[in-house]
Order: sequence, then C-alpha cells, then structure tokens
Amino acid sequence: MSWISALAELQARGEPCVLVTIIEEQGSTPRDAGSKMVVSADRLFATIGGGHLEYKALEIAREMLAQRSQATRLERFSLGASLGQCCGGAAVLLFEPMGQPQARIAVFGAGHVGRALVPLLASLPCRVRWIDSREAEFPAQIPAGVEKVVNDDVLEEVAGMPPGSYFIVMTHDHPLDLRLSMEILARGDFAYYGLIGSRTKRVKFEHRLRERGFAADVIQRMRCPMGLPEVKGKLPAEIAVSIAGEVIATYNATFDQRKNASRGVPVTHLLPTARRDRAG
Repeated sequence: MSWISALAELQARGEPCVLVTIIEEQGSTPRDAGSKMVVSADRLFATIGGGHLEYKALEIAREMLAQRSQATRLERFSLGASLGQCCGGAAVLLFEPMGQPQARIAVFGAGHVGRALVPLLASLPCRVRWIDSREAEFPAQIPAGVEKVVNDDVLEEVAGMPPGSYFIVMTHDHPLDLRLSMEILARGDFAYYGLIGSRTKRVKFEHRLRERGFAADVIQRMRCPMGLPEVKGKLPAEIAVSIAGEVIATYNATFDQRKNASRGVPVTHLLPTARRDRAG
C-alpha cells in the first residue's frame, strides 16, 4: 500500500499515525528527499530506505504516538558516524503526527442528562452521534463535531456504529432501554456500554437479559449505574461529569492497551467496580 493510501485509510478510521519525510539529503543516502513512510502503533507503510535510519525513525515515531505528541519534529542523522550505514551521507527527517485516537460514541437520548453530557463529550477527542426519535428534545445549537440523528427507530443506529464504539443509553423509555441493551450486548465488539439507571434497574435488566439468553459475562460488561462513583451528586451536570469521566478512563485505558500490545506488554484493563444509584 502506498503511503498516501495508508494515510487516507488510517485517518478515515480515526487511527493516529506519524508521517515521516526525508526533507533534506547530503551525500549518499538510501532514498531521495521527498521519500515518505507512515507509522501507526502496530504497522509501517512505505519506506525511507530501510536499515538503521528507518529503524531509528520508526522508534521515534512510535515514541511520539505513545506520548500522543501533536508537535512536529525534525531530526538530523549522520548515516556513517551515528548509524553505522555504509552510505556515509546525512538526512534530515520531518515527523508529522496525524490525528489523535478518537472514540466513536453513540448517545441515545436527548433528555436533560444527554443535553448536559454531549457538550462535554464534544470537547474530547471523540466523534459523537446523538440519537433520539424526538427532534423537539434537541437544543437549537448542536455542539461542533456532534452529529444529530433523528430516527423513529433508534435501534437501527446500533448496527451502524463501527467496532470498538462507545454506547451510552439514557432514553425516556425503559422498554426501549432494554431493547437497545439487547442490540448492543449482542454485538459484543463495543469498547464501552453505559446505561443510566439505579441498582434496582440493573437487577431487573439482568433478569430480563438472562431470560433472553444473554450470558452472565456478557451482561457484566453493561455499566449500570454508569459514571465514576467519586463524582457525587444527582444534578444533570454532575451526572454528566461522572459519565464523561468514566468514558475518559475507558478511553485512556484502551489507548494504553493498544500501545502496550504493540510493545508486547500485557495489560489488565480495570474500571472502578463501585456503583451508585442514578435516576432512570
């Protein structure tokens, strides 16, 4: 795959990468100025000539990805003296970070908590689809980067989200919450599923989900009540901050898992197990 095709594919998927370009060459070098390669957390596309130069460039690019650096970087390499390559020339490389890891989030419900939560999510490196069947519930101003979706059958929206998505359900209708829960849990490829509600609601939903054939380990992935227990309060803004905090914790842990997986380091992903009641 060419570097430009790889870059387009990675950006379409919201996967961060670093574009490495030889911007200056002196003497004998493996590739000419203008040669490029694209580095993601676990893949490499195209080449700047191979050898120790490319190895060092790969190492720097992966370090930038691990640190989530968004600053461009210039590095000069003497191929003979510092890298031990027989070319003997020198090259200047430009490292350009492209994109940030973005969580894809579907928020079901435009009620009071949804209206408090979505602006918070919009301020994060997230792409948000805000879904409700009731257009009148949405505010006049939708935050930048948020896609408003009015659909009489909101269940259709579950299948349209990509693998690794985040689902947050806070509709006005408990039977609809249950149907959404079934659709989301049946997928099994989500990064996070949070359902607004109390412990009582969770117990009822667990019973109904078991009746419908869902295994205990699948049901356990449902966060209900959702939100960080350390953030107290039942006002919409307080609940929204708590939920956003849990999304951030999941998002950061997922990023660290991917980063360490690329390094061969095992990671245990743990979210807080404590819960507190939520309205719903």
